[in-house]
Amino acid sequence: MNAKTAPDPDAPLSDEEFQRGRSAVLARSARAATGLSQPDFARRYGVPVASLRDWEHGRRQPDSATRNYLRVIASMPDAVARALDGAA
Repeated sequence: MNAKTAPDPDAPLSDEEFQRGRSAVLARSARAATGLSQPDFARRYGVPVASLRDWEHGRRQPDSATRNYLRVIASMPDAVARALDGAA
């Protein structure tokens, strides 16, 4: 990259970059609320472990329904796990 096309390190994030960062924090906080490893979290809450990794690292962002699901897990991890166990 030359100086003309190099990104400005002081420039604000794009909307997409900002949203990916917020989603990464959300995914990490939901998993932190459970104390589970990525594979265990994915298994317990029915999400693909690869997707969880991508969300936590900001490579992808979950859709709006999944973001809401992660918020509920972060707030009530045991209740969600019980509800899912009861549904099986």
